[in-house]
Amino acid sequence: MDFLKEIVKEIGDDYTQLAKDIDDSETYVDTGSYIFNSLVSGSIFGGVSGNKITAIAGESSTGKTFFSLAVVKNFLDSNPGGYCLYFDTEAAVNKSLLTSRGIDLERLVVINVVTIEQFRQKALQAVDIYLKKSEEERKPCMFVLDSLGMLSTEKEIRDALDDKQVRDMTKSQLVKGAFRMLTLKLGQAKIPLIVTNHTYDVIGSYVPTKEMGGGSGLKYAASTIIYLSKKKEKDGTEVIGNLIKAKTHKSRLSKENKDVTIRLYYDERGLDRHYGLLELGELGGLWKNVAGRYEIDGKKVYAKQVYKEPEKYFTEEVMQQLDEIARKEFSYGE
Repeated sequence: MDFLKEIVKEIGDDYTQLAKDIDDSETYVDTGSYIFNSLVSGSIFGGVSGNKITAIAGESSTGKTFFSLAVVKNFLDSNPGGYCLYFDTEAAVNKSLLTSRGIDLERLVVINVVTIEQFRQKALQAVDIYLKKSEEERKPCMFVLDSLGMLSTEKEIRDALDDKQVRDMTKSQLVKGAFRMLTLKLGQAKIPLIVTNHTYDVIGSYVPTKEMGGGSGLKYAASTIIYLSKKKEKDGTEVIGNLIKAKTHKSRLSKENKDVTIRLYYDERGLDRHYGLLELGELGGLWKNVAGRYEIDGKKVYAKQVYKEPEKYFTEEVMQQLDEIARKEFSYGE
């Protein structure tokens, strides 16, 4: 034992400690949707990992940016002293968009990055500045990279300027290196990172298969990878948001290959907090769906009525029962 303590003392960096001293308590960032929390953490009261990388992937126009902004809004609302660094590669985030989503502009910094090298440098620099502060001074902080697929490399830009029509074969290695360096730093600082990315159809696959772009770097670094697909939701003739199918492609916190449907509004409401709980309760036998109406406390009500008055139907007792169902459906070892 003395030998091991001496090793820890001599090596003396922030990443070396006895196994008994490892803090393995898991922290979560509430996404603003109970059913999505269940999918990514196995509990309606959980969320995405509070100190790891979460990848949100999908085809173009599946709502990845809106989804990320909804999580950012909920994070800032839940942490009045917190802040967010938003690395924008698509020039898609502007003041009017953020205002329409109800995001506090005083607590969000938008950092435009063009290359992987720029993102790596600025993200690592930001984490180092954060870690230099005392623990009392560190307010809750989260990073977002939107999106990985749009990042270029310095070599790619030089080749384009020289009119060279060649593919940069070093890109995947740069991505892998960037996340390899960031993963430990983010864990140490307890900063969650959400990365959006594009998916594409795998050509020649026996069955229709989606794959995430950017090489294997993000696949290895992310603790959770969620694939999104959507359909537009209308109120009369007006499109008011998306119904998004979210599926776990990889997860260290919950079961893989599970999927749920979540509702994302195009305004300041963002993610619908209660949408999907009726289906979860039905799955666990808490109530029945008969001819489009749910039998709750001896009454038959339509889903629209329940979601209009969620506090009336989703009482504290019911929420605890729903959480037990979520743990059985989505948690490992349940």
